[in-house]
Amino acid sequence: MKLEHIPVVVHRQSAPAARLSGHARVLMGEIAASLQKLLEHGESTTIDLLAMPLNATDLEWLRQQLGQGEVRITLSADGESTLQETNCPGVWWVQHHDPAGGVLSAFIEITPVPDLARAHQDDMQSGLERLTRQIEELTGPQGRVGG
Repeated sequence: MKLEHIPVVVHRQSAPAARLSGHARVLMGEIAASLQKLLEHGESTTIDLLAMPLNATDLEWLRQQLGQGEVRITLSADGESTLQETNCPGVWWVQHHDPAGGVLSAFIEITPVPDLARAHQDDMQSGLERLTRQIEELTGPQGRVGG
């Protein structure tokens, strides 16, 4: 039999499937304890996901377990930031991206509203000043809008 007539079958072994490291399950308990602390003492907690020994499978499992809630906030400032409420109110999945879309940071925040979404005092003061100027421009000589 000639060499070209010998059947050759190539068996490729795929890379071993990534497995849960066990850290994600522990983190679920930490999230629950932090939510309890928020409810009892009003104390917020931030967990830096990228500082933990979590693999991609852990992160995906954690995202599935926490689910997606009703509120999603998107901020655009030198890259997009997303604040997604999970299926557990008070537990937020927060990610910051660079302008190219790469993940710069990822957090679980246990808080009623993430600080990033709160209006700052100086910003509110500026908004009040703008609104006051607009009202003054709309107010006629008799002090009525459209005057």
